Amino acid sequence: MRSLDDARAVCEKHLPGLYPALASAPLMEWERPGNQGLDLFRKFGGPGLLIPAEYAGHGVTPLEALRITQAIGSCAPSLAVASTMHHFSVATIFTLAASLRASGLEWALLEGISDQNLLVASGFAEGNPGQGILTPTLRGVPAAGGLTVHGSKKPCSMARSMDLFSASVAVPGADGAESAAVILIPASTPGMSVHQFWASPILGGAESDEVRLTDVFVDERLLIPIGTTADGALDELQTVGFIWFEMLITACYLGMATGLVERVFADSRLGAERLAALGIRLETGVLLLERIAASIAAGRTGNAELATALVARYAAVEAINDVVTAAVAALGGLAFITDQEVGYLASASRCAGFHPPSRSAMSEALAASFTGAALRIE
Repeated sequence: MRSLDDARAVCEKHLPGLYPALASAPLMEWERPGNQGLDLFRKFGGPGLLIPAEYAGHGVTPLEALRITQAIGSCAPSLAVASTMHHFSVATIFTLAASLRASGLEWALLEGISDQNLLVASGFAEGNPGQGILTPTLRGVPAAGGLTVHGSKKPCSMARSMDLFSASVAVPGADGAESAAVILIPASTPGMSVHQFWASPILGGAESDEVRLTDVFVDERLLIPIGTTADGALDELQTVGFIWFEMLITACYLGMATGLVERVFADSRLGAERLAALGIRLETGVLLLERIAASIAAGRTGNAELATALVARYAAVEAINDVVTAAVAALGGLAFITDQEVGYLASASRCAGFHPPSRSAMSEALAASFTGAALRIE
């Protein structure tokens, strides 16, 4: 598959050796809990992928990040999902790198991400039933020189391999109103613990367990204030992070679908018409995500672009679902029964629609945005 060949080439250019190392073992090896996928990602320099070159990172373009994620997703789905959560945190934080340096945030932590290949877990809220996806699951109480934080995040990918933990925290103000802040703290901070949560064998290698914080003190130098604009829209930090997340998390599942399609193209029994139809639908998903990458690269990461990114993501998920259904049917029942990877990729790809914000939850907001209203994510 040309699409996957291109993705592999970009992955090899920026993370030489990673894809061959992953491809040298069966896909299911990287999906079991306790696998070495994240160790390989760290070994080959993956944590610094999105960090700008001026901060000692790889400084890849959004399009290159998309390609690399697609390549990893085709052979190690759990690693693709887990590393995307790292990239989401890094892209969010380094968007405001200059202002963070000036604000006093402990710069040694940020430098360590690229210098020491540190993994950053994301503990942002993801929409428990009845709770908005931007509502922090962690609560902070003002303390001398910072906050005392308590609560839990579940699931939290890379829970057992993380070096740093980033999360949103609800902070009460003097007037009783709550604001929000992002924390970035070492995983070894006293009061942090990891507990079993993920029970499904699907994407079990992503280490998506529960992280609990019990009276964890966070120095004020490790806090980043966030909020909304005057009209209620997301602020810059949240908007940029969301756009990166929507592109990369969808690219994970695009990679899984591409892995299935490549198996179909290797089967000479199918005619050109069916192969062309399958390829066209797959490339539809690629082109939709490339639109998001182009927007990020051009610095267009405002509220309107977030709405466009969500449209692209939802349409890409439709394409992925269509492709997976057609690919499994083309491979046939015998392949589904005898090749564990076929059934696994088909099942794992269905998780594409589970990530926030869900399409149903955004229907009203998107409908309003099409008439010119600012997009709001509750």
